[in-house]
Amino acid sequence: MSDPLLTVKNLYKHFDISGGFLDQIGFSGGKFTRTRTLVKAVNNISFELKAGETFSVVGESGCGKSTLGRTIMGLYPPNSGEILYRGDRIDGLDHQRMLPYRKKMQMVFQDPYASLNPRKTIRQALGDPLCYHNPQLNDGEVKDRIDEVMLQVGGDPQWISRMPHEFSGGQRQRISIARALIVDPEFVVADEPISALDVSIQAQILNLMMDLQQQYNLAYLFVAHDLSVVEHLSDRVGVMYLGTMCELSETGILFERPRHPYTQALMSAIPKLTGGASDHMRLKGEVPTPINLPSGCVFHGRCPHVNQRCIDEIPQLCTLNDGRQVACHGVEEGRI
Repeated sequence: MSDPLLTVKNLYKHFDISGGFLDQIGFSGGKFTRTRTLVKAVNNISFELKAGETFSVVGESGCGKSTLGRTIMGLYPPNSGEILYRGDRIDGLDHQRMLPYRKKMQMVFQDPYASLNPRKTIRQALGDPLCYHNPQLNDGEVKDRIDEVMLQVGGDPQWISRMPHEFSGGQRQRISIARALIVDPEFVVADEPISALDVSIQAQILNLMMDLQQQYNLAYLFVAHDLSVVEHLSDRVGVMYLGTMCELSETGILFERPRHPYTQALMSAIPKLTGGASDHMRLKGEVPTPINLPSGCVFHGRCPHVNQRCIDEIPQLCTLNDGRQVACHGVEEGRI
């Protein structure tokens, strides 16, 4: 078995939204108190990613999917945990020591217009990172590389003299993918890269990403909420709820028989063309806030199989006979 390209161990990312010192001061019980408010976006996440593999992360909006991707890329510093790239620990590296990894790790953002500088031409958007990481290239070599990548993503080399606002959403996303590929990466975080696009364009972008993966042996961390896309694209899937990993499995196994109650609810919400009664599971209650997470299992307030252990004890990922990992007391005890 080959060594993993990326390893994430016990990763936490919390955001302090307490404000200034005076905002943190309160008066209770006859004395002044100071309270910090934390958004607990990512909590104890662990997984591995192999070269050429697509690992998708799914879950409701606000579950921490995008924060996980950005923390892995170093856009957010983790509070604790480890991030290893080809066995080398990269969390906490300063700018200079991170540079060799920047070239191998790239990101495609959800909104291609917001991720492109409106004051720069497409040639500048693609040429600047290429020249930064490859200062030995002359102008002719830079131009040839830009033209090559634009053709690979289905674009027109003539686009490079234009500005981002002159393109459609699908064209801008192709340009964003070209910008990620221009430095020849091994690993790409795709943060909902098709959610802002028309359905017809979504299929084109997905097919493009799959073709590029085969051509370059790219590894994808694919952040998404569209389960039909995830099933089509992924080798493995991780299901997140309130910043925690509920279930992690190979795609076929997960979609054939989800085990965690939250995963079952997600799968039951996939629209079906066949007739008959709906098997959609309607979860009770509301999604708790990541500022004040529930005790024990974060899903216990909405779970139909909850017992006292679920309320008191945080479940850990356990490996089942089919190789999947599930963080659920009910599954561990054989109740589900």
